[in-house]
Amino acid sequence: MEAVIATGGKQYRVTPGQVISVEKLPGDKGGVVEFRSVLMVTRDGGDVLSGADALKTALVKGEVVRQARSRKVMIVKFKRRKNYRRHRGHRQAATTVRITDIEV
Repeated sequence: MEAVIATGGKQYRVTPGQVISVEKLPGDKGGVVEFRSVLMVTRDGGDVLSGADALKTALVKGEVVRQARSRKVMIVKFKRRKNYRRHRGHRQAATTVRITDIEV
């Protein structure tokens, strides 16, 4: 069984047992997270469920593996011949989640 969920402005294709890294979610390590914004579900028999009516009760459950920050992204601004240079780093807060169950 597979599902497509939306969280943090992005979409993720998930299966039970899969570990994904998403935008920061509330909860501590070992806590349970529920994703109610399910966009599509594919059952084992090949049936595809999509649309708001069919997925009204769909739910994807996960377990928080860790709360951390992702790798640093360097932002560099430069204008030639103007002596203008700016360096800045950014680390986005992220939550690592293990998908445990997909319910339809």
